[in-house]
Amino acid sequence: MSLTWPHGPVAVLGAGPVGQTTALLLARWGVPTVVLDQRPARDPIGSKAICQQRDVLDIWDAVGAGRRIADEGVTWTTARTFHRDHELFAIEFAEAGRSAFPPFVNISQTRTEQILDEHIAAEPLIDVRWGHKVVHVVQDDEQVVLRCDSGNGSVEVRAPYLVACGGARSDELRSLLGVGFHGRTFDDRFLICDIRADLPGWATERRFYFDPEWNPGRQVLIHPCPDSTFRIDWQVPAGYDLDAEVISGDLDARIRAIIGERDYEIVWKSVYRFHSRVVDRMRCDRILIAGDAAHLVSPFGARGLNSGVGDAENAAWKIAYVGHGWAPADLLESYHTERHAAAVENIAVTTATMDFLVPQDEQQARHRAEVLAAAGTDPDARARVDSGRLAEPFWYVDSELTTPAAERPFAGRPPRGQVPSAGPGVLLPDAPITTPGSGVGRIRGLARDGFMLLTTDGADLDTARTAASALPGPVRVLGLAELDPDGTLTGALDARAREVWLVRPDAHVAAVLTEPTIDEITTALHRATARTTTPHGIREENHDGALHAGG
Repeated sequence: MSLTWPHGPVAVLGAGPVGQTTALLLARWGVPTVVLDQRPARDPIGSKAICQQRDVLDIWDAVGAGRRIADEGVTWTTARTFHRDHELFAIEFAEAGRSAFPPFVNISQTRTEQILDEHIAAEPLIDVRWGHKVVHVVQDDEQVVLRCDSGNGSVEVRAPYLVACGGARSDELRSLLGVGFHGRTFDDRFLICDIRADLPGWATERRFYFDPEWNPGRQVLIHPCPDSTFRIDWQVPAGYDLDAEVISGDLDARIRAIIGERDYEIVWKSVYRFHSRVVDRMRCDRILIAGDAAHLVSPFGARGLNSGVGDAENAAWKIAYVGHGWAPADLLESYHTERHAAAVENIAVTTATMDFLVPQDEQQARHRAEVLAAAGTDPDARARVDSGRLAEPFWYVDSELTTPAAERPFAGRPPRGQVPSAGPGVLLPDAPITTPGSGVGRIRGLARDGFMLLTTDGADLDTARTAASALPGPVRVLGLAELDPDGTLTGALDARAREVWLVRPDAHVAAVLTEPTIDEITTALHRATARTTTPHGIREENHDGALHAGG
């Protein structure tokens, strides 16, 4: 889309995947960015975050990178869980509609960053500045001012907004902003080894072992990666000494207990402990905090990077809409309410997992032992085994931007491996579509170009078009029957006659309205862009970009 941005470049702090994604998504909206990173250059070391979820690949596809990341990664569709040497269950992942991507792809964070860097290099709206350490931040009603140590003296950067995604070690920034970072740190460590080896039959599945004989009393997680590489995570006790284990030969014995006498090569190894923390504010006036700078979770469930990319998309479209004058500045407050709720959900899910993996008291330890002992034969016990609920898009059902529908209530967190039914607040199912003059495409590709109104049989297209015409910014009005001749999307939505579906620029459903009037559609549109509306759809709004007290 061709757009003229009326401000200076938005500042993005941190050139990791969340910062890269933020800059690329803002560029789609015609928004220039300056990306600041204190490192002298990219440091391509280790696999780090390896597990990329289907809907994150879909976000990267919007900036041209998703298909390449998916094609280079290892596709897996099954998660197997074992107790000692007995398989307890296997989960295969469901989808609504027909996605362009598999449920999960494993590829090193290093390689993902390299691919995103190539897209950034081809984007003239993005200016990446390595070796810029931000040492001070202030803001007023018009801008954010950052003072950086560039190695060649102090540099000042002025920006209308700042997206702060500098990673877990953002203590100074959080302190400058006055935000808390509450939670807990777990005592047990985890040893990571990326090994290259030939392991037939292991290349398409994730394996989780409780209490295997080769790591008694603790856990092991094995993930396939490209180039015959496998990521192995062992839970190890506090005080574990990796260097001593290398010298003694015990690390070799640890690896061979899993792979046998096959040849192998250690590509990378590290020891980490993990945290469960979230900031109390993800929006501080003109500054939005994202990724690990805002929330830290245990790695079981792959909810770190995947959630950070969700932050990036949420921040990007809202900054674009406010800055272009299409929405009032209050829209930015919904970034905090939506993404903080997502972070709290991730904390709840991963904390429950950690309490099962590393019991915190005798009662939790007894519960775990009883569940694992029974799970071999009892299906109900198997359902209580928690080896990590894998990443999924958050549902904005309680957001102030979402119009609820009594006939489509949210049923709550779905079972593992399932997705919630389509409805207000839920990510739109993806499916192939046919568009006049453009041929075959995908519904989420259309959705991410702005707001979209989808009408079902019997709904009045003219009513939807009249309502849409009053909304600043890009809005599409499309008939579902023409887009979806084979009924795949219709079935995934469980679409009913005389409905109008309102979809946001991040492809989440904002409203499902039945036989709506112009006023009802207008009210839902205004709600989805944080406007104050009267019953007749007359709006009171502020497009000057000023941030209000309490933000």
